[in-house]
Amino acid sequence: MSEYHTPALLHETIEGLNIRPDGIYVDVTFGGGGHSREIMNHLGEKGKLLGFDQDENAYANRLDDKRFIFVRSNFRYISNFLKYHGIDKVDGILADLGVSSHHFDSAERGFSFRFDGQLDMRMNEQSTLSAERVINTYAEDKLADLFYYYGELTNSRKLASAIVKARAEKPVTTIQELMVILQPFFKFEREKKDLAKAFQAIRIEVNNEMGTLGELLTQIPNLLKPGGRVAVITYHSLEDRMVKNFVRSGNLEGTLEKDFFGHVHTPLKAINNRPIVPSDDEIAANPRSRSAKLRVAEKPV
Repeated sequence: MSEYHTPALLHETIEGLNIRPDGIYVDVTFGGGGHSREIMNHLGEKGKLLGFDQDENAYANRLDDKRFIFVRSNFRYISNFLKYHGIDKVDGILADLGVSSHHFDSAERGFSFRFDGQLDMRMNEQSTLSAERVINTYAEDKLADLFYYYGELTNSRKLASAIVKARAEKPVTTIQELMVILQPFFKFEREKKDLAKAFQAIRIEVNNEMGTLGELLTQIPNLLKPGGRVAVITYHSLEDRMVKNFVRSGNLEGTLEKDFFGHVHTPLKAINNRPIVPSDDEIAANPRSRSAKLRVAEKPV
């Protein structure tokens, strides 16, 4: 069995979090536990780490350590679960927003067009909304919108129209069936990139990724202690733009709000104004890290 997931920008993330040995930290995307294990290596006996993941497969990777708490839930509920565990404020929060290697390599999960399988793409397998349901029940306009906004595909209306025509003949239930519908609309030299964008768009919709990221970001300022840090790794421009906007302005739209004197007050301060990206050596060792971008911010003291 291949490794569950090789964490991207591991050293840079740990450095960015500036871990205190006695601090309380949260890894909201636990996955294979790669980042969490490294955080634990920097914690002392009084330190604590909570790992969130809604995927039941991640539970098998939980850390056998009294300082670690596994939370089987979506990170949108971070405030509720911290309160449940008697935690008011934390020293650091990590979010690695990418889909894990485990998901991409599991044909039955339907995240990758490299394999045939059922159209699924659910991070939380208890969810009722799957890729199959999106493809077969969404109105044509709604399909076009998600391909345009989440996949940034300019021919989104043609894609949506083709899907609606195909499903009128019979339901589209497998990855291969969907690819047969979509491929004629992509030029050969861009086929893989555009297919990846189409699958990304469906996955984002199935898992409400932009909505849950927005919910997480807006909670962070109230959860961090003064001097506490948040590190977010993104893998596509939509996520990175939202994170950048929030750090810059304190809101998801990026609108700067000024006081009477023209001063901009934001709840977080960027540690790195430009995103940190993987080195050539890391990309060579872990090609899936190629699109990773790390942004780190601190709550002012």
